[in-house]
Formats: sequence, C-alpha cells, structure tokens
Amino acid sequence: MKTKIFCDIADFKTIKFFNKKSIVDGFTTNPSLMRQAGAKNYKDYSIKILKVCKKKPISFEVFADDPKEMLKQAYKINRWGKNVYVKIPVVNSKGLFMGSVIKELSDKGIKLKYYSCIYLRTDKKNL
Repeated sequence: MKTKIFCDIADFKTIKFFNKKSIVDGFTTNPSLMRQAGAKNYKDYSIKILKVCKKKPISFEVFADDPKEMLKQAYKINRWGKNVYVKIPVVNSKGLFMGSVIKELSDKGIKLKYYSCIYLRTDKKNL
C-alpha cells in the first residue's frame, strides 16, 4: 500500500515549490485558503496555479451552497484542466445531503473530491 500525500494549500509559491517534489502527489485547495493566499478572482488564481501544476491532481472547491449552483460551478471548474478534481461538500451549510450533486457529476465522469466537516458542539454542560 502506498500513501499519497496531498498539500492542502493555495499559496502559489508553495505549490510551485512542492509541484517539483516527488513526495507530494497533488494539491487540494478551498476558497478560504485561496483568499488567504491573496486571490482576488477565484478562476484567474486557479488558472495561474494550473500553469505550474499541469500534471499532478489538484482540487478546486465549489463555493455555492445551492445544489443547482454547485452543479453549474462544478461543470465550469471541471473545464479548467485535465488534472482538476472538483471538490464538493457531502453536506451543505444547511445540513442538506449533496448526494444528488455528487451522483450527477460522477455519472458524467467528472473527477471529484468530496468532503465532510464535522463540528463538535461543546458547552459548559459537557465540560
């Protein structure tokens, strides 16, 4: 079994550096990381990254919360490059399961990375 290492980062210089390293198998980004890295335009910044990361897999996340808008964004992001994976939340911010979005995109042959965030609620009563 081989472990694959993906850098969870959006900083252009860091991606450019690690893209040349065999220890890193690919990259994953998200809108928050893109903002922190100084991206003013999500698509333009993503295309800039893709100019240096041409072969290794890289994921770009949809930022819509509505399933129909997620699909629109996913189809657009998918066209950015052959090494692009579209990142989709398993559950949106309203707690709705995005299985239909994931299924449609998967059925169309779009490479996906889906994720789930789990938030633990803590309060004084639980401490």
